[in-house]
Amino acid sequence: MSLAEVLAVLAFIRRNVPIISLTCFAALGVAALYLITAVPTFTAKALLIVNSKATLVDASAVSTVMESQIAIIKSEAIASAVIEKLGLAQDREFVTGQVGGMISRLLGWSRPQTEDSAARYAVEPFQRKLSAKRVGPTYLVEITFDSRDPDRAAQILNAVAENYITRQMDKGGLQEEKWVKDRLNELSTQALAAQKALEDYSKNRKEPADSAATIDKLAAAAESSRSAYDNFRYVLRKAEATQQQASPVFEASVVNGASPPLRATSPKPRSVLGIAVAGGLLLGIAIGMLRSLSDRIRTSEQKTSPSAEDGRIKRPLPDGVRPDHQFEASANAKPVRLTGSG
Repeated sequence: MSLAEVLAVLAFIRRNVPIISLTCFAALGVAALYLITAVPTFTAKALLIVNSKATLVDASAVSTVMESQIAIIKSEAIASAVIEKLGLAQDREFVTGQVGGMISRLLGWSRPQTEDSAARYAVEPFQRKLSAKRVGPTYLVEITFDSRDPDRAAQILNAVAENYITRQMDKGGLQEEKWVKDRLNELSTQALAAQKALEDYSKNRKEPADSAATIDKLAAAAESSRSAYDNFRYVLRKAEATQQQASPVFEASVVNGASPPLRATSPKPRSVLGIAVAGGLLLGIAIGMLRSLSDRIRTSEQKTSPSAEDGRIKRPLPDGVRPDHQFEASANAKPVRLTGSG
């Protein structure tokens, strides 16, 4: 940049100091008002470690495993469980999504709200506030949660970690399924009933001739019921062993639990004030440039447009007929005396 350009910039700044100062003060005022009225947000953090019992030597396989576990942490199942446990469906911080639902219900676009739908409405803002990411090329996962209350943020995040770890530990296999439990109970009841019938008949028999055939039938029924129960249990154990070999089991634990944060993460006063000052400067400079451009346009129009008075255009008069020359001529002229003859 040449010296002339630097001097031009300095001159521009001197001319527009009042405008730039005014815009900066106005931007700082807006920023201060925002900092006073904004609701602070606190972010709680926790650290988990996820280990797989399977041997993973490929980096892509490890990455896939970690991404899948992060997806489980952020899943709707975890969110719904924590919302139900802590009663977040009635918390004002998580009912923002219900405003749209209320309008939809008034217009007849959705069903009336129930307790289940209120919990489902709270899932979306819950998932927005929850985040999870892998810490570098490790088995560590950092989870965070944003809330207006620092204690609430730590409580919710610890509940998320606890629910995730509990789910990993409670994968007992097929025997935890309801239909399997019902079938086992049914077979066990049948086996006990057949055995009890055999024992009761053996105690109360009166005719030895007929009792032998009846005892054989009852014994065969009891043996068949017991075999059916044992076979079903054997099939379940084989199926669970196959399932565990096909899908590796994960072990997760908490490295650092969540504690109430001491400072708000947003809004950040320094960042807000810095953006306000920069915005005020840019706005003031833009207004100054517009003023300079407007002045140049006005000056160029004045130079190019003819001046008019009373609708007539003034033209320069010759020296012989200019008023000042006429005055000088009249002043220098000698009076002429006319005399009559005779």
